[in-house]
Amino acid sequence: MFRTNQLCELNNGFIGQTVTLSGWVDVRRDLGGVIFADLRDRDGLVQIIFNPQDQEMFSVAEHLRTEDVIKVTGLIQKRPAGTENLKMASGEIELVVSQLEILNKSETPPFPLDREPANEDLRLTYRYLDLRRRPMLDNLKTRHKAVLATRNYFNDQGFLEVETPILFKSTPEGAREYLVPSRANPGKFYALPQSPQQFKQLLMVSGVEKYFQIARCFRDEDLRADRQPEFTQIDLEMSFITREDIYALIEGLLKQVWKATKGMDIPTPFPRISFREAIDTYGIDKPDRRFDLKLNDLTEVFRQSQFKVFASVIQDGGVIKAINAKAFAVITTGQLDELTNLAKAAGAKGLAFIKIENGEWKSPIVKFFSDAEKKALQEKLNIEEGDLILFSAGQWLDACEVLGKIRLRCGEYLQGLGKIVIDPEQYDFHWVIDFPLLTFDKETQRYISSHHPFTSPLVEDIPLLESEPLKVRGQHYDIVLNGVELGGGSIRIHQPDIQKKLFEDILKIPKDVAESRFGYMIRAFRYGAPPHGGIALGLDRLVAILCGTTSIRDVIAFPKNQRGQDLMSQSPADVEPRQLRDLHIDVKLPL
Repeated sequence: MFRTNQLCELNNGFIGQTVTLSGWVDVRRDLGGVIFADLRDRDGLVQIIFNPQDQEMFSVAEHLRTEDVIKVTGLIQKRPAGTENLKMASGEIELVVSQLEILNKSETPPFPLDREPANEDLRLTYRYLDLRRRPMLDNLKTRHKAVLATRNYFNDQGFLEVETPILFKSTPEGAREYLVPSRANPGKFYALPQSPQQFKQLLMVSGVEKYFQIARCFRDEDLRADRQPEFTQIDLEMSFITREDIYALIEGLLKQVWKATKGMDIPTPFPRISFREAIDTYGIDKPDRRFDLKLNDLTEVFRQSQFKVFASVIQDGGVIKAINAKAFAVITTGQLDELTNLAKAAGAKGLAFIKIENGEWKSPIVKFFSDAEKKALQEKLNIEEGDLILFSAGQWLDACEVLGKIRLRCGEYLQGLGKIVIDPEQYDFHWVIDFPLLTFDKETQRYISSHHPFTSPLVEDIPLLESEPLKVRGQHYDIVLNGVELGGGSIRIHQPDIQKKLFEDILKIPKDVAESRFGYMIRAFRYGAPPHGGIALGLDRLVAILCGTTSIRDVIAFPKNQRGQDLMSQSPADVEPRQLRDLHIDVKLPL
């Protein structure tokens, strides 16, 4: 028997009992004749004492090192008065060791486990050590609680958990996929699924009615803090439902997850804003509404302006948008340059601004403004001493998105200066709805789906599909939290004639291509497909927010780095020539 108790179980009630414990040496202290050590397991920490009267055991204890794995037996006693450590759950007791067994010795770790190493590549190379750190273990526990709460919730709601295939067929309309060659079918390839989208719709045709899955998904995209090549979704689909049913279901799920992981009661129902309102007000379809800095429309103010840049934009059907970064006239030259470069990277030609300092409006463009325009600006933007006004001009969507990026960066600056204070325990859930069903791709000169080609249009907008397709709204919805898109979904097209019309007449997907990619789905819908819809939530992002980290790598046990590499196992790696030969593959490396 390696232990009679987990360390987290020990408390004053165990005083006078003999117990056996196992774990890692967290730290060892030699206090001149008595050796103290903190013993650590997954859930707890307890102080142990080696008495010099047992010379043989004491000599072994003298050579204990951090991260050695040991087994000890001894008597639990109360710590002497004044030596308690109330920061530890077991801080009022200690174990006097009578037996010691070293189960495994440890080399010196490449980094101290009591703090986060600055070098993330080092952490990922020795991930098994990084995961021993208490914050990382706590993150894994939070993830476990979130998944358990999810499974319990959907079970209570009558859902069936169904696994869908990992080896699927390529659907190149979406993100770049990982391809898997088939040895048994030379020249043919599977694709790892970007999501279970098509299978979960087929499960609705199959009569499952309520499906969910903690689904593994894969996308071969450039990586960042909130993106991994393999990730996990909370995926679900339901039959005979409307958008209102999805909203209520997901609000109930998130309420239960937050209660299970943080002990918090989050208020429901969540607010809803339209896609257009989100873009017009915040410049992004996943707005962080915890700070103000809203976009203001100044098009009418400058419609007759002598400032040619603004006047020409308005004449071409564009808009003038601005934000008032309150008390940010203290912006440095470097920060202003960064904002300008950010605007240019987003497609703007530059970034117009006004600083209000010592009662003066300082800007190269102010000389072009009339007194009436200045007065209108003053009133609409509530301009005060110390403010910074930032402008964006262009077509509506472009101008809003440029200023939306500027808004977020200004928010970061102002938080750094203490002028914006956001409570880390503030959770602003809201739905973004009424997305456009289609966008126009200038490169291919055709319409493409804003979400995916199975999204159902709003019933009242179906007549516009042929005459004004860009005005058609889709039954697509996103759940947003603190500027992060937790997930998105839609009510699906279940009528074969509407799906066929969208494929052939609107998206201009050739009949043979549609048949090759989606023929089995179109055929399935001919056999009584029920009205259905669903949503997928990013589990990694959700847990990262619960854990207060900005990187999903902190809540995934064995993630890839930003180059898509697993530094611990050194993958991806070369393979044997015979493996390639069996797959009928030749490798041609870039020059």
